Amino acid sequence: MNWDSTPTDTAADGRLVGAAADGEDQAVEAALRPKSLAEFVGQERVREQLDLVLKAARQRGATADHVLLSGAPGLGKTTLSMIIAAEMEAPIRITSGPAIQHAGDLAAILSSLQEGEVLFLDEIHRMSRPAEEMLYMAMEDFRVDVVVGKGPGATAIPLELPPFTLVGATTRAGLLPPPLRDRFGFTAHMEFYGPAELERVIRRSAELLDVTVDADGAGEIAGRSRGTPRIANRLLRRVRDYAQVKADGVVTREIAAAALKVYEVDDRGLDRLDRAVLEALLKLFGGGPVGLSTLSVAVGEERETVEEVAEPFLVREGLLARTPRGRVATPAAWAHLGLTPPQGGGTGGTGQGDLFSS
Repeated sequence: MNWDSTPTDTAADGRLVGAAADGEDQAVEAALRPKSLAEFVGQERVREQLDLVLKAARQRGATADHVLLSGAPGLGKTTLSMIIAAEMEAPIRITSGPAIQHAGDLAAILSSLQEGEVLFLDEIHRMSRPAEEMLYMAMEDFRVDVVVGKGPGATAIPLELPPFTLVGATTRAGLLPPPLRDRFGFTAHMEFYGPAELERVIRRSAELLDVTVDADGAGEIAGRSRGTPRIANRLLRRVRDYAQVKADGVVTREIAAAALKVYEVDDRGLDRLDRAVLEALLKLFGGGPVGLSTLSVAVGEERETVEEVAEPFLVREGLLARTPRGRVATPAAWAHLGLTPPQGGGTGGTGQGDLFSS
């Protein structure tokens, strides 16, 4: 197995505004990634704290503390891990939790680390339990016990490890067991980006891609990027294509809006699936409440797709609410689709909320 590659189970969900990375994203991101904390845009508090951790380690001539980065996909966790290695002038080894299914897999990686090397473990919460327990000792004592043989004749051989820095990344920090979480010396949560920060990301990426973007064009793309740099860069590339084919190559507000209309991304970053969920909830069920299974059938998608792909952003935008009785549209959802709420409540007097709320 190639330990230096991220496995393909982090593939994108096929949506232009999806936060997962596909092959094209990974190739472009490699060229666009900042190489130092000074170049990294956004996450001001995290950058300031991490800068202190790394500078102190360099002054002591020691390896940096283990670092845990949590947050939604596309916010820069992998980029920060590479910056940590660059700032410490150390090599980096990249792997992921799903790739480590046995303790032996982890032992093979740890035993080949160099002193001071950075080990980036993406989706660390998906690592197998035996490997997780081995990691406890490796992080704390820089030692692992390799078991040789089976049954009563099994022998544990201690293996000393050179000091290294583990950088763990997770989209679901709550799934990490406390013993593992407590062994990280520095923990940071990555927040979604504001429009101004995304504009800076877009202008920087446009310069590296040799794309001319004016301030209004960058603002238009930023407003539809769901607070995520990866999505902002992806939208920039699609708008660049439109500007190149349909205009003079310069990305203005009008060009960006026209391009993203072609790709069905509206002014709040909603795509076809997001609007289909809202339209079914509003037009078929009068705003809810309605059960997830019924809503999924109405949209023509799997239950998991609606719940895990569409709903998180709709809830975060205040367009949909999850209640014990089912999904309910908010006044903002009616306003966004230009519809008028029914008189007398969210169900519009149809009784469908009670019928489908289970």
